[in-house]
Amino acid sequence: MSDNRLVFSFMQPVYRVGMCTHWPLIRFIVGMNLMPHGYRKLFGGSIDKTAAAFEKINFPFPLDLFSSLTLTYVVAVTEFFGGILIIAGLLTRLAAAAATIFLATAVYVHFSQGFFWTDHGYEYPLLWAVVSLAIFFRGGGPFSLDSMLSKEL
Repeated sequence: MSDNRLVFSFMQPVYRVGMCTHWPLIRFIVGMNLMPHGYRKLFGGSIDKTAAAFEKINFPFPLDLFSSLTLTYVVAVTEFFGGILIIAGLLTRLAAAAATIFLATAVYVHFSQGFFWTDHGYEYPLLWAVVSLAIFFRGGGPFSLDSMLSKEL
């Protein structure tokens, strides 16, 4: 970034720090937003309640492929452990792909309720699905455990 292109050139040191830290920050925030949802399902006693709610949802696939309880565990594990993996930057693309899939499903499920999340619309899952997709495309980045491996998934 050239000083002569910046309107506020005195901000260049801040921008340089941001260029190094933005990706780990994004991974951290995404992981920290996923984990509590999975934690509550796995360890907070809401697995059965969530499974019962899943039975009432019009999924884009037949629910007889999976029981609602199995699907709930898959989502909960994706949220909790996937969130941890995204934060650490370990198997980042795999965790982000799993998160993107279940969040895209949530977009589908909420689509008929309109855009706004306050009306149970698809706004919130769409935002997180797109950010998870970006993490899938970008991978863990330089400050990740993936960057220490010889190969990245």
